Amino acid sequence: MKAGPIGIFDSGVGGLTILKEIKQTLPEYDYIYLGDNARAPYGTRSFETVYEYTLEAVKKLFSLDCPLIIIACNTASSKALRSIQQKDLPQIAQEKRVLGVIRPTTEDIGRYTQTKHVGILATPGTVKSDSYRIEIEKFFPDVMVHQEACPMWVPLIENNEHNTPGGEYFIKKNLNRLLQKDHRIDTIILGCTHYPLLMPQLKKRVPPYIRIISQGPVVAEKLKTYLSRHTEIASLCTTGGTVKYLTTESPIAFEEKASLFLVESIKAEHTEL
Repeated sequence: MKAGPIGIFDSGVGGLTILKEIKQTLPEYDYIYLGDNARAPYGTRSFETVYEYTLEAVKKLFSLDCPLIIIACNTASSKALRSIQQKDLPQIAQEKRVLGVIRPTTEDIGRYTQTKHVGILATPGTVKSDSYRIEIEKFFPDVMVHQEACPMWVPLIENNEHNTPGGEYFIKKNLNRLLQKDHRIDTIILGCTHYPLLMPQLKKRVPPYIRIISQGPVVAEKLKTYLSRHTEIASLCTTGGTVKYLTTESPIAFEEKASLFLVESIKAEHTEL
């Protein structure tokens, strides 16, 4: 099998927060970031549609020689990952791997919470899928999970309105609604890759004993461990330290939005799925 870059897929630009952390932890590898911006957001779409779109993206990245793909999208991880791993990979590329962003956080949650009461802030699609509660229950059946859907947060971030009074109103509203569900919550998972941009606002609005977990650092460390354990996959990942950005929408629009998530300016290319 031909060696190639690690693929990072998201429905839009939020997955750049995952890529940023992975690059910092594993700078030696080559990466291709694929954003399906033309069809974003995925959060309001059906399970069938998200599965179909995600599979198209996975096939595209496989065609670009990616031996390993990280689905850096909570909606796609919750609605499509398992079907792709179990049903499609054995048929289309049994020697390749596709991983998601939900399991790395949930399998460690027991290390973070003392009270065993955990909150999830996520998009309506991710909350509706119940993936976080299901995954946490597998590893820690005694942990109580409360979820809050935040439909306005992604549009606020992508339009750079999250620091305005209007943006802060919605952030405060959803955060308060989550905390009111259970006063024993001591750990909150940000179940959307956009939400790390809200970390300063969230931290100033929660008591100091509440820990807020962003997925990026967790996913990056788990990937590092995964590659050290699966040398057969690591050996197929090229190490030139490069990143290529692909989008199904306008490259200029992608580059502008990417500037919210990355400290560097980038060049993107248009692609079709």
